[in-house]
Amino acid sequence: MRRVSRSYGRGAELFVIEKVPLVRCPHCGESYLTAETLHEIERIKLHRRAMVQERCIAVAAFAT
Repeated sequence: MRRVSRSYGRGAELFVIEKVPLVRCPHCGESYLTAETLHEIERIKLHRRAMVQERCIAVAAFAT
């Protein structure tokens, strides 16, 4: 299992959840989030105002 960061929303509503557990299938190598993890993400998103620690971050756009 490894941990990743996931972002939700955009602009002023951008919200990042760090250290999200990502599971990798030992047979096919596909990565996925478990049902338990998805439920926790929804709980965090629902209560994010009480749970967040605001930080200033640099954001870059991918130029094509």
